Amino acid sequence: MTDPVFFAPSRRYTAGEVANLTGASLVDSDLAHISIDALAPANEGGEGALVFVDGKRNFALMQSLKAAAVFCPAEFAGKAPAGIAVLVHSRPQQAFAMIGRLLFPTAATPGPMTSETGVSPQAHVDATAHIEAGAIIEAGAVIGPRASIGSGTVIAPHAVIGPSCQIGRDGYIGPGVSVQYALIGNRVIIHGGARIGQDGFGFVGGAKGPERVPQVGRVIIQDDVEIGSNTTVDRGAMSDTVIGQGTKIDNLVQIAHNVRIGRNCIIAGLSGISGSVTVGDGVTMGGGVGLADHLTIGSGAKLAARSGFMSNVPAGEIWGGYPAQPMAEAMREIAMLRKLARTRKQGEGGSS
Repeated sequence: MTDPVFFAPSRRYTAGEVANLTGASLVDSDLAHISIDALAPANEGGEGALVFVDGKRNFALMQSLKAAAVFCPAEFAGKAPAGIAVLVHSRPQQAFAMIGRLLFPTAATPGPMTSETGVSPQAHVDATAHIEAGAIIEAGAVIGPRASIGSGTVIAPHAVIGPSCQIGRDGYIGPGVSVQYALIGNRVIIHGGARIGQDGFGFVGGAKGPERVPQVGRVIIQDDVEIGSNTTVDRGAMSDTVIGQGTKIDNLVQIAHNVRIGRNCIIAGLSGISGSVTVGDGVTMGGGVGLADHLTIGSGAKLAARSGFMSNVPAGEIWGGYPAQPMAEAMREIAMLRKLARTRKQGEGGSS
């Protein structure tokens, strides 16, 4: 069995080109010719590899590097072995990511899974759907009545786009995705298995048990949003569920009906956002965060992983714990509990 190359570099870059593209300072101009055609972690490196080293705890990696070039902060620059092109940058990881997108564009933006262009004869496209020139509809995809797909957007195999849904330009709808009752902007990436616009979890008590409340809202996804595999975004009950421009959502996230998420948020995997929550701009949620319904999370707030939220979070604050509270308070409580546990252990030891 051959070893397939899934991601081949677009071309080789020299260390000098990398410095010019990122605004980095090349410490030794005699090494500007060094060729770069791979990315690697700093503890592995390899021939032709570009790596980055950042943060004091990684400082020791500099002396044992085996790579073509390294991005690092100025204070690390003198510690690289001879022959490695040192690229000084104030944000090494950001510069590394930029070059990575140039080296491996197909890894940065998903593309068609087949070699087809245009509309596959094996796709089902309703006669009333509008498909702009340049869109790709792959085999097995279903495009419903009155749906609209913009130029440059890829609809992957077995994705289903429901009636009247609108999807903008230069986006990607992954394999097995379902989109219903949704308006989606430009350059939106939705990875395989995600579910957009299904019923919200709306029930009211009835004489014979829970009875469904009709969910008649929509999902609005603004430009440059990315949604991970097997994430679900419920449509609104009466108002819309909205995801703001530039927000990035990880795999396996649940977003309930009427949630409004601001711009440029980061939401890590396994998080769950209950109905009618409002999230401001630039909020960061760690993995496994849970939010009770009708909360407001202020812009710029940071929510620690595995925390449970039952009250509003003011803008710019860092909260964590279960139930969540300001991080400084949570850490004080943890310290007090540890101290109490040590005291009790010492007391038990002394009485034996």
